[in-house]
Amino acid sequence: MSRRRGTYLDRILDFHRDRVGADRRDSAQLIEAATTAATPRGFEARLRRDAVDSLAVISEIKRRSPSKGDLAADLDPAVLAGAYERGGASCLSVLTDGPHFGGSAADLARAREATGLPVLRKDFTVSAHDVFDARIMGADCVLLIAAALEDDELFELLAVSSQVGLDALVEIHDESELEVAISAGATMIGVNQRDLTTFEVDHERAVRMGSAMPDSVVRVAESGVRDADDARSLRVAGYDAILVGETLVRASDPAAVIRSLKVH
Repeated sequence: MSRRRGTYLDRILDFHRDRVGADRRDSAQLIEAATTAATPRGFEARLRRDAVDSLAVISEIKRRSPSKGDLAADLDPAVLAGAYERGGASCLSVLTDGPHFGGSAADLARAREATGLPVLRKDFTVSAHDVFDARIMGADCVLLIAAALEDDELFELLAVSSQVGLDALVEIHDESELEVAISAGATMIGVNQRDLTTFEVDHERAVRMGSAMPDSVVRVAESGVRDADDARSLRVAGYDAILVGETLVRASDPAAVIRSLKVH
């Protein structure tokens, strides 16, 4: 699969691939550090369990975005994670990309220490070293963006994630990427409702893709979830979980918002 060109994603990926190209760390040492790090909490298992009763909510800790600038630049990851847990979030998602999203490995560590929730490292995973680093910093799950990876890279990084005990959320945008994700063996698939070129949110995209995914996978809708009506339409479309960022970091009472999103 050829990557799309001319989008904000390409510019971010250029940065991450350049960084990986300069990484001279020993893979064997990283694998040793990863496999002896904190035992993963079971991100996928938590979503599968919680989705039986209601739409599961993956609550995101996100300081800023390339398209909208600062969202909550001064947030405290531990405080926000605690509020998310009180609201009934199933899992956390923490941005660790610094230059583009203002995140860090420290944000992830602080959020994980503050709660008992499984944590997704939300970043641009382009190499095995990125996966090892995720486990080392305390993540329980990594994000693999189909549009950011060639097909063989997606297959490889799914295998590497499994090797070090991490779950993987494979993000897609259309039917062709879904086909690749399924062929690669993805068991959690997220549909990003945000267009990579225009930044616009297409709510019909997730509804359309929900029915195309096999029942065996955990189905996650990402981006653009504003309120209980959005959550309800996604639940009806077959989704097990939603990943919510901007709506929560801007909310005066994020715990109450999460409770409203946990529709049956």
